[in-house]
Amino acid sequence: MVSLDLDVFSGRDQVALLQELSAEVERVAHGVGECVMALGASVFKQSRVRPRHLTEMPSFAGDVLDPRQVHGDVLLQFGGASLAHVVRPAEEILSGSRHWRLRWQSSGFRWGNRKSGGRALADNPFRFTEGFGNPVADGEASDRAIVRAGQQEPDWAVGGSYQVVRIIRFATELWDKDPIGEQERIIGRRRNGRWLDGTPADERANFSADPQGSVTPLDAHVRRAAPDPRNHPEIVRRSYSYDLGGGDRGLVFTCFQRDLANGFEAIQKRLEGESMSKYILTTGGGYFFIPPPGNRWIEAIAQNA
Repeated sequence: MVSLDLDVFSGRDQVALLQELSAEVERVAHGVGECVMALGASVFKQSRVRPRHLTEMPSFAGDVLDPRQVHGDVLLQFGGASLAHVVRPAEEILSGSRHWRLRWQSSGFRWGNRKSGGRALADNPFRFTEGFGNPVADGEASDRAIVRAGQQEPDWAVGGSYQVVRIIRFATELWDKDPIGEQERIIGRRRNGRWLDGTPADERANFSADPQGSVTPLDAHVRRAAPDPRNHPEIVRRSYSYDLGGGDRGLVFTCFQRDLANGFEAIQKRLEGESMSKYILTTGGGYFFIPPPGNRWIEAIAQNA
């Protein structure tokens, strides 16, 4: 992930630079497994067509955000089979113009990347499996992630998606001092994803049968994130582990949703006070908006510059 700031002095200059950057991204994207361009709230300072929920990411309870590692005018995300596949296009972008400059960057990988039951799974630095909460069907994923008509969004934004990035440092040494059983109660699942009440990983746990939290604690991560397993959180997540050495390990958490308030922000508020909070620290990231395919978004910004 590469976050860029644009060096511009007027709305028209910004539009021209966004066009140039978009074309450059399209050029370098050939041969890369994934290339996504997203816009930060600052792009819309001089525009009346801002996506409804797009702001700078606030600091939530427990966050210690590093000003050098948050926000940005544009976020570029490159994905590929190896780091070598994604470094080249990122470097080409960074050297492509003197009118945009690096704000922050982060890279990650997916330990044990695999598919099970139609879901993409991976293991995080705490050695627990992630991804069971994602939908299997593409239609359900789109319903959670893609802005649709009738949401009081600008017309050009329909078909786009809100992206949240959170750079989360994991206290792995502290975590490893706890017995696996205690770790599983903090998460609310077994390491392999199976629920604590014995329900298979790809089925729904019955929290209503455990109202006091004697099996799955009320402050367990999964129970706070999704207190009613019949109604999954309105996000699609994809996270990447990172390891910078010197004990600095963690997760580059990303999620996509059509509505920030009912998606990530609702989950984050429920997670306040969870038992896992003493093991994690969010230091960076931001809110961004991925425009739909085509150039309508550039035209809309240009008309309202």
